[in-house]
Amino acid sequence: MKTFDASLAWERGAQPFSDQRYSRAHTWQFDGGLSVPASSSPLSVPLPMSDAAAVDPEEALVAAASSCHMLFFLSLAAARGLVVDSYRDRATGYLDLDERGRLAIVRIVLRPRIAFAGARPDPAVLAALHHDAHARCYIASSLRGEVTVEEEEA
Repeated sequence: MKTFDASLAWERGAQPFSDQRYSRAHTWQFDGGLSVPASSSPLSVPLPMSDAAAVDPEEALVAAASSCHMLFFLSLAAARGLVVDSYRDRATGYLDLDERGRLAIVRIVLRPRIAFAGARPDPAVLAALHHDAHARCYIASSLRGEVTVEEEEA
């Protein structure tokens, strides 16, 4: 078994607390030393209690699914002898009620735009690469909601 750690830090400071009007801004710290400003989404907790410039958990989940898919896609493409020049994704997560009536990210749509050195692979090859990347992505495997890929031409 492998573990992955992240640290979180939040402090109330001089803010009142029981009135629910405290800042949700906090910091994520990762093992490489990177600190990321985080907050609740302003869609969940209105400004000024949220920090719109910070990463919210919903965005982080969507980014993690996108990044995991890309990393496996690149590895699989390289193993097939394909050279990827660039990979961009415009991923979207959909928050809605799930089958239990609870709010959840019920679907994530990945929209990769991939440029290859040389000729673009056949659509069947690309579909197989995306299928295999999705099957290997443990972030997607950890989610109950659907993760789909809608590739965009580079």
